[in-house]
Amino acid sequence: MIRVLSFLVIIAFWGCGNSGSIVSKETISKHDLVDIQELDPTLLVKLKYSTTDNFMKMDVYGDLETCYLRKVPAEMLEKAHSILKETHPDLRLLIYDGLRPRSIQWILWNTLNDIPESERSNFVADPRLGSIHNFGAAVDLTVTHKNGVSLDMGTHYDYFGDLAYPRLEDSLVVVGDLKQEQVNNRLILRDAMTQAGFSPITTEWWHFDSFPYMETKRKFSIIE
Repeated sequence: MIRVLSFLVIIAFWGCGNSGSIVSKETISKHDLVDIQELDPTLLVKLKYSTTDNFMKMDVYGDLETCYLRKVPAEMLEKAHSILKETHPDLRLLIYDGLRPRSIQWILWNTLNDIPESERSNFVADPRLGSIHNFGAAVDLTVTHKNGVSLDMGTHYDYFGDLAYPRLEDSLVVVGDLKQEQVNNRLILRDAMTQAGFSPITTEWWHFDSFPYMETKRKFSIIE
């Protein structure tokens, strides 16, 4: 049922005059957005919402395959990648998501409409408030070898459940649900990102914010 509803939502979205890219040249210029691969060509990008490899099993980004961030978060990401390459020369950052316009946030939100709204925000940020992704100031990512093989983080991206929670890692290792090697791989990612100034969250190993929500809201406007 979820897939049927999400399909109808996406058809409605793309049918409402959205014939171009979801991130226009005007939006890029107006909001001082940076293509992270222009800043650091060694960063790897595979936007999960531009594929069917996500919790909706649908491509909602259309032709968007470029990761954009605000200038300062983009520079922080460049720094994190530099730190990673210095400490682990054979590894690279692989970006799953950066700027996510609020129009897309609504699609993610409505895909889960069989879950009460009071519980839905445990999985997807309420678009009425806005995710930090919607401001262009958050990034989802993992770590991969130069040959493209990603490190084992214990779950896939967009995993809804305790195994993805950084706050539960120690106890999950104790009971055998996570391996210490998987947690160590997450720590490689977290160490590089936090040294560059990013903050992790407690429920998604892949998500990092460049600023707290209220500071983000003061600095930037939501990108629709």
